[in-house]
Order: sequence, then C-alpha cells, then structure tokens
Amino acid sequence: MANKAEILKFIRDVSKENLVSREELVSAFEEGRGEMRDRVFTNKLGMSEILYYIGGGIVFLGIAILVWQNWDFLSPLTRILVTLGSGITAYIVGVVFQKREDIEVIGSAFFLLSAMLLPIGLVVFFDNAGLDAGSDGSQSFISGVLIVVFLLSYFLFKKNIFAFFSIIFSTWFFFAFTNFLVGSNPIVAEWDFFQYRALIAGFTYLLLGYAFSKTDKAPISQFLYSFGILGFLGAAFTLGGWEPKQNFFWEMIYPLLIFATLFASVHVESKSFLVFGTIFLMIYILKITAEYFTEGLGWPFALVIAGFLMIGAGYMSISLKKKYFPE
Repeated sequence: MANKAEILKFIRDVSKENLVSREELVSAFEEGRGEMRDRVFTNKLGMSEILYYIGGGIVFLGIAILVWQNWDFLSPLTRILVTLGSGITAYIVGVVFQKREDIEVIGSAFFLLSAMLLPIGLVVFFDNAGLDAGSDGSQSFISGVLIVVFLLSYFLFKKNIFAFFSIIFSTWFFFAFTNFLVGSNPIVAEWDFFQYRALIAGFTYLLLGYAFSKTDKAPISQFLYSFGILGFLGAAFTLGGWEPKQNFFWEMIYPLLIFATLFASVHVESKSFLVFGTIFLMIYILKITAEYFTEGLGWPFALVIAGFLMIGAGYMSISLKKKYFPE
C-alpha cells in the first residue's frame, strides 16, 4: 500500500493534468469515510440540479394558480386532495427517490415541493373543516404540526432541506404562538412587540448559523447569517423610532451594534455581516442627520456631512472586504 507522501504526490500529479476536479476529490474523500454528502445544500449546484428545483417550484405555482382560479368550482374534498393530497404524495415520492443515490437529488426536489404544498394544504383543510385558518391558534397548530413532521424527517433521513424548513416553520410558530398568547392585550399592544420578536428571531438565526458553521449543516449558515443580521439590525433600527417619538436608548446603542456586526464579519467569515452592516450604517447616518442636524446647520450642510460619513463607511467596508474576504 502506498504511503502518505506517495498518495499526495499522485494527487498533485493528477491535479496538474486536470484529470480530477476539487469536488471529485472531496466527494471521494467523504465516501471513503462513509459520510453522506447532502447535495441539496451545497455551494455549487449543477445545471440539472437547479432545473429539478425550478421544476418543483413551477409545479407548486401551477397547483396554487389552479386552486385559486377554480376555488369556487372545486368541491371541499377536491380542494383538499389537490393541495394537501399533492403535498403528501410529493413527500412519499421524495422518500422513494432518496433511497437511490443516482436520483437522490430528484427526491430532494419532491421534498421541496412537499414543503411548499403542505402548509397550503393544511390551511385549506382547516378552512373546509369550518375552522378559522387565519387565527393565531390555527396558525400555531399548523406550524407546530409541520415542525414535528420536518424535524422527524431530518432525524430519519439526515437531509439539510428538512433542517432548513424546520427553522422556517419554527419561525412561523414563534410569531403565531406569541400572538396567540398575547391576544389583544392593550398593555402589550403599546410595546413594539413585533420589533422585539424580530430582534429575538434574528439573533436566534445568528446563533444557529454560527452553531451550524462547523457541522454538516454549514451550507445553511449563510442563509441564517443573511436573514438573521437583516432581521436583527432592521428590528433594532426601527426600535429607535422616528422624530418626535425617538427611543434614545436604541439610537445610542445602535452604532455599537453596527460596529459589533462589522467586527463579527471577520470572525465568522460572513460577507452578509459586512454588507448589511455597511448598509444599515449608511441608513443610520441619514436618519440621525435628518433628525438632529437639519435645523442648526441647514439641510444642505447636513447632507454634505452625511455624504462624507457614508464615503468613510464605504471605504471601511471595501478595506475589510479586500483584507478578509479575498476573491
């Protein structure tokens, strides 16, 4: 058997001759260690894989338009069969296909289709059962059922697509169930309840993204980072309020959150942190300039100051990108 040096030399030789690609080497390494490679969430998808998912999305769109256009003409049973029945069928087909490695990606496309159809199917089922599908209680129950189904599916099949949709449905459950608990309580209604929940959800996404970054669910991390930082900084920004009802605490702490985000972009190696941090910094500069400096200095002069500050923010962002995120 060849030793380590000989194996590495052989790999270098075949790489120079372009006989194998990086992806093929990594795939062979993972197969040798008995690791299952989840091709649903990878950095690069082949054209055929992309077409599978686009096809699944088009099928979903066709079913949704069919039900919408013919809602009044369809019987309750037909509505349920077309939506919920199609979702269950797509899930079963996905289970059958995922057992074969050569068509595993097609199975994942059917899992994607089922994840889009099942929520609509459950809503249609509730509506035809005479229940208020739009109520917070119904929304909590529907999202809770979907969480159970997709979490169990993840533990059973170990596919990242189930982890991804478990997070989506958990977010839905969080907002619906907190609305259900609070109801129309006038005390809570006076608070910025939605913004604080968006802040919590965004921060949770960031924690999950960091936790997943070193595991087999690493491809989901960038999605969590992007939407997490968008939700977190967006909620914190709106909590600052607008003139004349500003919240000075959030306005004062917001720059610290921005610079913490820019610093964290280097640590977690996420361009999303850098991009959204820079964008929200520029928005914050315009907001503060408009609120506090227009009367004393005049609007044109305030815009000049804001412009220079934004140029500085842009230069800082580009410098960080060149230094820590080389192409």
